[in-house]
Amino acid sequence: MNQQQQTTPDKRRKTLLILEFSSLAVLLISMAWFSNQSSDGTLLSAGWLLIPALASLGVFLSFIGLMYLRWVASANDQRRPRHRAIFALLTLTLLGVWIYGIANTWISLSTAQ
Repeated sequence: MNQQQQTTPDKRRKTLLILEFSSLAVLLISMAWFSNQSSDGTLLSAGWLLIPALASLGVFLSFIGLMYLRWVASANDQRRPRHRAIFALLTLTLLGVWIYGIANTWISLSTAQ
């Protein structure tokens, strides 16, 4: 790599950072709103849980995208296949944890009602 490539940040980085922090803000605001609603004793519709679920997915995807830019896209050509394989396993693990958490939440809500 020449010096120009090392100092120029990827244009996708700014978009991913905006997505990550806006999704995090939506997630925190929805959690605060849910805690205020649950203190009233009223039951929330399960559809409202799509807001924090999608916001947490946005946080995960932007985190994964930023990690890809930092780790795989910047690797040299010899190490890139190994980095991609490890990154694919890490991505599958992170998304699997997210799916497991969302599925457990929906199952617990359906059994509680």
